Amino acid sequence: MAGPSCAGLLLAAGGGSRLGVPKAAVEFRGERLVDRGARLLAEGGCSPVVVVLGAVTVQVPDAITVGNPDWATGMGSSLRAGLSAVPPSAEAVVIALADQPLIGAEAVRRLVRARRDGAGVAVATYGGAPRNPVLIGREHFGEVAGLATGDVGARAFLRAHPALVTPVPCDDVGDPADIDTPDDLARLSEIGVPGVGRGSASR
Repeated sequence: MAGPSCAGLLLAAGGGSRLGVPKAAVEFRGERLVDRGARLLAEGGCSPVVVVLGAVTVQVPDAITVGNPDWATGMGSSLRAGLSAVPPSAEAVVIALADQPLIGAEAVRRLVRARRDGAGVAVATYGGAPRNPVLIGREHFGEVAGLATGDVGARAFLRAHPALVTPVPCDDVGDPADIDTPDDLARLSEIGVPGVGRGSASR
């Protein structure tokens, strides 16, 4: 599957209650998390990139931004808003979260390749455990959206259909650790991960 038929979807609507500031606007190694996440998807081969915002509204270069007025209800509403904004030309979407800045673009590329090889659903794994990003084929958008409620995103769909999931090992190209607190932000800012550049385009 070639580039334009796989869109990217970045969920960046949260208020960051434990962090004290909306995560989208937080700077990580000199770059806002929302910009870093959108770049991750673009560098991984996704086009267009859709960014769902909520607690804060910001401009994201080279991305389609979608406002989620129901962002406070949890990730599910943001996933539904994002999926509905994916252009009809996209045969699949790679979903990423703004608060996981150490995930590498190669993880996205591997998911896109899995789709090209026939996967309907593909999930990046680390240490054998499924994490993010996640690729969903358009044929599953409706059910994914229907099961996304509260703070549950695609997880409910993935658990309901384990036979559909193609695991894609990404241990060597990033780390799925997320930023929930100021301590997390400070700690992850100092971590070096193979295949993940420190604020450079080499992620």
